[in-house]
Amino acid sequence: MTRKTLLVSAMLAMMATAADAHTGVGSTSGFVHGFMHPISGVDHILAMVAVGLFAVQLGGRALWLVPLSFVSMMVVGGVLGMSGVNVPFVEIGIGLSVVVLGAIVAFNWKAPTVAAMAICGLFAIFHGHAHGAEMPDSAGGASYALGFVLATALLHVVGIGLGITAGRYMSSRVARIGGAAMALAGIGILNGAI
Repeated sequence: MTRKTLLVSAMLAMMATAADAHTGVGSTSGFVHGFMHPISGVDHILAMVAVGLFAVQLGGRALWLVPLSFVSMMVVGGVLGMSGVNVPFVEIGIGLSVVVLGAIVAFNWKAPTVAAMAICGLFAIFHGHAHGAEMPDSAGGASYALGFVLATALLHVVGIGLGITAGRYMSSRVARIGGAAMALAGIGILNGAI
């Protein structure tokens, strides 16, 4: 393993926290709490960063369309969660998003932009539902929603920045190794080890 690989692996490991950003956990009112929701669980962080990395690997219009599709469909999922509409297998869908998106980055899959948007959009529904199910009915609900949307977009920007930096200063292989680490973390999330 090279120094760069070790550095990237160490950074990903340091990002790991308890996956507690889900329904029924923690406080749920206002912008700050909405903003903290996506960044308080490793599963959300890894999936959002992977979307950014995937967008960089595809390049062109995908650089903004793929993250935009995620945020848009996350809002749809949030509305479903806020409305009490049951979406089955939300936690499994979130865990699978980390595995699949990490694997996509690891294998540097050059998907058509529309397919990438559809895949990211599908997983975004699960993430959005988890956020929306905790959204308060009070007037703070709108600010809570704004918080989780902005945090998600910020995590996409982090992924884009990491992807561009890896490609420019290191090697695109570093991003692919990061994707593999994400996929492995997703397997850990699914089996309860993380």
